[in-house]
Amino acid sequence: MTDTLQTAPEETAPPPTERQRRAARIADAAAGPLRWLILKIVLLAVVDAVALFAIFVLFLHSEWLVLAVVTAVTILVNWIYFSRRRIPGKYLAPGIILLVVFQIFTLVYTAYIGFTNYGTGHNGSQEQAVASLMRSSLVRVEDSPTYDVTVVERFGELGLLVTDPTDGGVSLGTNTQPLEPVDAAMEGGKGVAVDGWTSLSFADVLARSNEVEQLAVPASEDPNDGAMRTQDGQKGYLYVSTLEYDAAAGTMTDTSTGTVYTDNGEGAFTAESGEQLLPGWQVFVGFDNFVRALTDTTIRGPLLAVTAWTFVFATISVASTFFLGLLLALVFQNKRMRFKNGYRIMLILPYAFPAFLSALIWAGMMNESFGFINQVLLGGAEIPWLTDPWLAKASVLIVNLWLGFPYMFLVCMGALQGIPEDVNEAAVVDGANPWQIFRRIKLPLLLVTVTPLLIASFAFNFNNFNLIYMLTNGGPRFSDVSIPVGHTDILISMVYKVAFTGQNRDYGLASAFTILIFIVVAAIAIISFRKTKALEELN
Repeated sequence: MTDTLQTAPEETAPPPTERQRRAARIADAAAGPLRWLILKIVLLAVVDAVALFAIFVLFLHSEWLVLAVVTAVTILVNWIYFSRRRIPGKYLAPGIILLVVFQIFTLVYTAYIGFTNYGTGHNGSQEQAVASLMRSSLVRVEDSPTYDVTVVERFGELGLLVTDPTDGGVSLGTNTQPLEPVDAAMEGGKGVAVDGWTSLSFADVLARSNEVEQLAVPASEDPNDGAMRTQDGQKGYLYVSTLEYDAAAGTMTDTSTGTVYTDNGEGAFTAESGEQLLPGWQVFVGFDNFVRALTDTTIRGPLLAVTAWTFVFATISVASTFFLGLLLALVFQNKRMRFKNGYRIMLILPYAFPAFLSALIWAGMMNESFGFINQVLLGGAEIPWLTDPWLAKASVLIVNLWLGFPYMFLVCMGALQGIPEDVNEAAVVDGANPWQIFRRIKLPLLLVTVTPLLIASFAFNFNNFNLIYMLTNGGPRFSDVSIPVGHTDILISMVYKVAFTGQNRDYGLASAFTILIFIVVAAIAIISFRKTKALEELN
């Protein structure tokens, strides 16, 4: 007899009820907003963490105005993004903040610097200048007691923990903050640690010996009381300055010579002989930078020459690249032309390579002694492509033509393809020849499209710093001028040289030049766009 095994049928789950299905739909709908909420909280947490760190650093450096702005913006951003109703603000806030930080603030700050004497020797405030002058003329007091010191660090800033040998009191100070009493951990009657600071070991002190030797911690708020210095990070001595500062009279007296230097309102202590003590400090000078740029013959001459060349360079660059690009676009519009794609790839290669790298390659090719053009193409000639003033300008224009025509070629190709073929056919029926069709029909229609791009190209070439800097570095240099500029410098490269090269960096004068450039480019843009509007109405 065979046993028959019977298996019980599998139990199937009952279909979900309407209530369960509704609950599942609600859960799925809530999952999306929940994920966005978590992402929003995480992003805001990152923003708030960065803001809190910035606030802490600004508080340590007593930058109260910037601290207040950062705090207010942080609170505003949190209020906008945690609100359910501020939908437009959630989209506008990031763009507005970035616009203010990277555009408006930059313009306003540059304008402000243009009305000051900010530059080499005039970088900080008067208090900082006084402290620097006093620190630079320190000499050790002969009968100074020996102080036990410990070098401490916080956020990369070094300080001295000084133990007074007379009463055992411990004080802490930095290059910018005078000694103040603190509660410190003691070891063998010496202060060795204080909360919020990291004490450096002897090996760390040796590794940073140059920074330790530069430490000059003011003994008090009065700079005439001297400063504490150390050579080995273990023992410190009191130093006093050979300069004596009188805040009430606004004078600085050299005690070794008796010379009195007076604050003359120009941002420096000046003796009767005209000798100045540097560093000075930053002061408001009004329109002095603009007046100096237009009246000082050693500045006005190169400024006028550079300005004229900037306009010539920008104008010829736009015209040459546009007409060459347009010519090639017309050639490629011919339907009978074969291998168009291959030619197009070759023509846009200059546009594909980084401009600064191409300029460096051209600079090597145009070298007078071993360049490819002189040695290979011209059979060993010694043509000074980059050292002769006129040839250097021609070289800049040639290289810029090579770099710029592919862009105009692509733009003109697209614009010509957008002109309806019916227009050409109607002109042919009316008896117009190809030149008349191009001059009276295609070119006006083309200019409506490309004129805004030509204006943008002019503004770009007006400030084409990379090409000038990489190809000629502005050379050959002018002779008998007070600013380091040359024949191929344009305004923006001249601004760079005034601000960042040479022994005396004049940020105030460079900012004044920048304001002038901004005014010129803005005026050209406004006039050009008005002409463009008139052209559109005409067509």
